[in-house]
Amino acid sequence: MITVNKASQHGVKALSRKLLKLLEDKSGQLYQDNVAKFGVPEEYVRKAFSEGALLEAADSDRSVFYLALENRCKILGFAQVNVIDSEMAELDRIVIFPAHTRKGIGTQILEKAMKDQEKKGIKAIIVKAGKGEDHARLFYEKNGFERVNESTMDAPWGKIALVTYRLELGSDS
Repeated sequence: MITVNKASQHGVKALSRKLLKLLEDKSGQLYQDNVAKFGVPEEYVRKAFSEGALLEAADSDRSVFYLALENRCKILGFAQVNVIDSEMAELDRIVIFPAHTRKGIGTQILEKAMKDQEKKGIKAIIVKAGKGEDHARLFYEKNGFERVNESTMDAPWGKIALVTYRLELGSDS
């Protein structure tokens, strides 16, 4: 049985361990899709997904992690939502681990995150996807996000072409 819940401190620590372990496999899908494709330095990735960095984000009142769990213990994927202001949040990342993709888990995580944010009074969620990330862009479009604009972001390791999407919450209620 798959459940989606807000991550506890213990859950965030377990998530960090799992991410760092999966990213050790440089030929693995997670590494290829999230590191190699964008030329992100490995040191940056290790720091971003370190226990300390994830716990710091989770402990702030502006960031929430959601975990998809099988039998309440095996992490299948996660999402991180950051509050921008009293009416808007950003879906910072949503990742389903390779063995569990295309099973509706991403949609379950997204739905849980949207419901929670709407309860907090958030009226819209934005997300940025790489222009070349067709699977991610199709996922957001399938789930009701509308394309807002395209831009280029200057990252420390180079330029990244992005597409920004926006979803108005509560419009189906």
